[in-house]
Amino acid sequence: MMPVPREPMKSKWDVLFSPAEFQALSPDALAGVVCVVFDVLRATSTMVTALANGAMEVVPVRSIEEAVGWRLHDPEVLLGGERGGVRISAALSGGVEFDLGNSPREYTREKVADRRVVMTTTNGTRALRACAGAQRTFVGALRNRAALAARLRDLKPGRLLLVCSGTGEESAMEDVLSAGALAAMVADVARDDARLGDGWRMALALYESARSNLAKALAETKNGLRLAAMEELAPDIEVCARLDDLEFVPWLDERGHVRI
Repeated sequence: MMPVPREPMKSKWDVLFSPAEFQALSPDALAGVVCVVFDVLRATSTMVTALANGAMEVVPVRSIEEAVGWRLHDPEVLLGGERGGVRISAALSGGVEFDLGNSPREYTREKVADRRVVMTTTNGTRALRACAGAQRTFVGALRNRAALAARLRDLKPGRLLLVCSGTGEESAMEDVLSAGALAAMVADVARDDARLGDGWRMALALYESARSNLAKALAETKNGLRLAAMEELAPDIEVCARLDDLEFVPWLDERGHVRI
């Protein structure tokens, strides 16, 4: 059953679990809000990795056609993304072979340093675009959790929304778990438990139940099981489960591009 969208931002700090919720966000609902978007398996983990390895910026776009349009305008851009977890082929794009898929292991310094990456994925790019009207939107992953927490401690946002990208039109447990991992590091900044929504508390509880072995927890999610069944993609789970090993906080600029 599809979750019933909750009224966004009824609480000061909260978590949105599904596409139905983030797609319901209006400009008024986002005014003055700081958002952190999670698509841990794998889009946001890959974006953080690409920028840590020297990519100039990542441009999230909704469609394959929009990505191909960038290549026609600028032959030097790298095209990255997936459909069904697999790199976009020339057959799917109308003749343009994408350079990269959605695996963080592909986005090495040798491939992406000083390059613009145009990226389209099933859900992560949708969630980022849905949050474009926020006061500030950050890209979240387990890998940059501590850096994100430090930035949020500096900002002390009055309104904070952790946005889980999900998969298709469903929630994704790994995104909720990762939102909970960040919540565990910053909840005390709220100074008042009454500011915290039930979504926040649920995400925090999920993380607390899984924190002793995050790689195992990610591997047992629906998306984790799907990746584990693909021999070439199974190692992505361990990479995406790394905690606090990158010190970068990518954010969405006024053009809708992700940079650090």
